[in-house]
Amino acid sequence: MFANHAWRGLLPAACLLLGLASAATAANLTLDDGTRRVELDTAALLARPDRAEVAIERDNAYRGPMRYQAVPLSALLQDFPATDPEATLEAAATDGFAAQIPLATARATGPGAARAWLAIEPPEAAWPSLPGKPVSAGPFYIVWERPALSGVSPEYWAYQVAALRYVASPARRWPQMVVDAALPADHPARLGQGVYTAVCLSCHRINGAGSADMGPDLNRPMSPVEYFQPQALRRYIRNPSSVRTWPDQKMPGFSVEQISEAQLDGLIAYLEHMAARRPAP
Repeated sequence: MFANHAWRGLLPAACLLLGLASAATAANLTLDDGTRRVELDTAALLARPDRAEVAIERDNAYRGPMRYQAVPLSALLQDFPATDPEATLEAAATDGFAAQIPLATARATGPGAARAWLAIEPPEAAWPSLPGKPVSAGPFYIVWERPALSGVSPEYWAYQVAALRYVASPARRWPQMVVDAALPADHPARLGQGVYTAVCLSCHRINGAGSADMGPDLNRPMSPVEYFQPQALRRYIRNPSSVRTWPDQKMPGFSVEQISEAQLDGLIAYLEHMAARRPAP
């Protein structure tokens, strides 16, 4: 159902002027698997017969209830099928954010699982600005119904999306982020690798592994475990601004509901483990 087009780039997101939201602009969404690339524009997505109005009770980006014009992500992916059944869906945003969403989670449709939608910002009805930001979550935003049923990471709520790509799983794509194979199966660093992949990899690289460009590499040249006291690091992950602030601070805090204490223990164990496995310069 798709036609191939040359890449034309993504039009900039709507900005605020004097505190008032301007009209949203039409945009293009790229779907890419490394060999095929297609583009869909705002009008084409809004014209799909499976477009629906979706009510999200607790929107991750807007921190409250929201309603969107959206298409089922599973249907969009079915129209552009992955050639690799073990692929991961990378949702790349205009600001350098790149979420690594398990393909099975993105495709799920059953009542016992979370369901993903691609929300589309209509040009004639711009969404409000994100809290503390001068732009909206548009032009495209992955939102979730029943996210708790599938343990959806807060980072899977990818906004300002420009491209959806089928890629290899992070562990296959970047072996330098994988823990030592000799670690016991129950070692907390193994749990921590999963937490890092679901949460941190969307913004940060580690040992150069990752495709995001929002935050610094978390192991080169130093790991946070090497310059933070243990309690300060835990506090920083929970509430960054309680430790240090700066004008362009982007990192959110992660509550116990988003990263449990056991997961946080695992994440810190993973960072400690990787600090000891840092490749030579």
